[in-house]
Amino acid sequence: MKNQNKKKIVIAVTALNAIDSPGPGVAVIRAIRECKDIDAHIIGLSYEALEPGLYMHDLVDKTYQIPYPAAGTDALMGRIQYIHNIEKIDIIIPNFDAELFNFIKLKDKLKGMGIRTFLPDLDQFEARDKMKLYEFGQKHDMLVPADKVIYQAKDLTKAAEEFSYPLVVKGKFYDAIIANTYEQAEKAFYKIQAKWGLPIIVQEFINGTEINIAALGDGEGNAISVIPMRKLYITDKGKAWAGITLDDEKHIELAQKFIKVTKWRGGCELEIMQTTDGKPYIMEVNPRFPAWIYLTAAAGQNQPASLVKMALGQKVEPFTDYEVGKIFVRYAWDLITDIKEFQKISGTGEL
Repeated sequence: MKNQNKKKIVIAVTALNAIDSPGPGVAVIRAIRECKDIDAHIIGLSYEALEPGLYMHDLVDKTYQIPYPAAGTDALMGRIQYIHNIEKIDIIIPNFDAELFNFIKLKDKLKGMGIRTFLPDLDQFEARDKMKLYEFGQKHDMLVPADKVIYQAKDLTKAAEEFSYPLVVKGKFYDAIIANTYEQAEKAFYKIQAKWGLPIIVQEFINGTEINIAALGDGEGNAISVIPMRKLYITDKGKAWAGITLDDEKHIELAQKFIKVTKWRGGCELEIMQTTDGKPYIMEVNPRFPAWIYLTAAAGQNQPASLVKMALGQKVEPFTDYEVGKIFVRYAWDLITDIKEFQKISGTGEL
């Protein structure tokens, strides 16, 4: 039975956009809510007024809008100070790639205010950057597809000569488009540039089976949790709409090696392409929890809850078992709210 006099842990979570290409925030909150050891008061941090998580009042107790990452650290810090004065935040869990740089830069200032994070440092964060991943793989004897960083569409010709078609055109934060011709590659270049800016990454295409691995590191080289998942259903954006946990020691060892050599602190996702001859290529390393992270809780290794405990300074022992064959199937529903709520978050930045 919970101690009724015990203070709730105030946890602020970003990425509440539960759309067809969802952010991890709602899944992170669900996992934390499910942990009986954590009595949480959840603060949502949103960028837009129509992020569905804003209106999920059974999951999110209060929401505040925060400035877009492009506004910089000063704007973010000012807003966090305002929210903290009201809510007395204990922990912040950011879940978007694009916002992590600002939160990492601010983590010492946040700590001085009494706000804890559990994030990689800048060296760790930059080592797995898409533009440096091939170099990282070479250094640590991990398979990573060759790539080229380009700033002009005309450079696609040279990349195609090196890699041949098909090849993959990727944004620096998100999006990856397979191109079979120069025309498709050029179209992908401008589409991604318009959304995420330059540079663009052109990557060698690797054919195989995609495996995603959710992992949690303690910052000292130890993997607290590693769960591999194979996508069963994929959207037109390449996002998993259904997936199943796998029993695959090779992929678990790969994630453990990544965490050991980087001393990764926090959650991450390794996107793996396993070739027909069994070679695991690291396609990307996402420096935060994936949108399917609730599956780790359902399978017996609650990674978001474990991160909260470590952020609070608690010792968390590495998990050893999880349920293989656990399936998630994502679905959509119509969440009904009132115009007054939309007007309130739009007008005041709070709900």
